[in-house]
Amino acid sequence: MRSIIASIAFLFAAAGPVFAHAHLDRANPAVGSTVTPAPKEVVLWFTNQLEPAFSSIEVRNEKGASVQAGKAVVDRSNRTRMSVPLKSLPPGSYKVMWRVLSVDTHRTVGDFSFRVGP
Repeated sequence: MRSIIASIAFLFAAAGPVFAHAHLDRANPAVGSTVTPAPKEVVLWFTNQLEPAFSSIEVRNEKGASVQAGKAVVDRSNRTRMSVPLKSLPPGSYKVMWRVLSVDTHRTVGDFSFRVGP
């Protein structure tokens, strides 16, 4: 009986990474940071590979206006990395909002802010 329980526990432990959702691992600019000069893009790294067709990033200024200069792109050689180009950003606060669908078919969303300025 113990060997059966141990075998089942091992199977669940080994399968853990397969069921992991794509959570934000790190960002550039960093979460909550103040940066100078203004970034030309926002780059996000996740804990699981992304489905490019169902993953996006929006960046908005303090007034809620979109400041992306194009669409978000998932890196073909590293599907845990997604980036979006930005328009020229004046000093101020910016909110990054992301929605991703991981290869395990689970959707996650989140947001964070950063500042441009001294």
